[in-house]
Amino acid sequence: MHDTQPNIVLVGFMGTGKTSAGKILAEQLGMTFLDMDEEIVRREGRSIPEIFGSDGEAYFREVERSLVRELAEGSGRVIATGGGVVLNPANIDDFSRTGSVVCLWASPEWILKRVGGDTNRPLLQVDDKLGKIRSMLEARKSLYEAIPERIDTDGQSPGETAVVVIRRVRPDAAP
Repeated sequence: MHDTQPNIVLVGFMGTGKTSAGKILAEQLGMTFLDMDEEIVRREGRSIPEIFGSDGEAYFREVERSLVRELAEGSGRVIATGGGVVLNPANIDDFSRTGSVVCLWASPEWILKRVGGDTNRPLLQVDDKLGKIRSMLEARKSLYEAIPERIDTDGQSPGETAVVVIRRVRPDAAP
């Protein structure tokens, strides 16, 4: 029965809690968790910074697009997308057709607190991390705001975020 549940797709900027809340969400709903960035790393056999470094962001986005098409055909998964998945509106369209898309949001300050020391973030390898986060968030803001279900994760634990997501998209299963 669980595998017929529509996917729950978590989108949002890096550091908004997609992976950490997503794992808890999947566990609570008896669904399978999949992190798209981890899946791309597994399939490519190299890290995201290596992919960006050798083949560029455009190549990474092509691989990501292909994975979106594949995952949107399935069900029973909680999917944590990469932060840039919203850059191609077709990704959100595909996921929306077959599941619930929820955008996790956080302020630049909370994002920096969560991912500031993470060296596996190729787009944050700059001196002014907060400035970079602010400019990237601003550039993507309209894409995130286009998603009807949005949850602010500032100050929330991943467990608290998971509960809010369940209440929004699976109220019958809410704790």
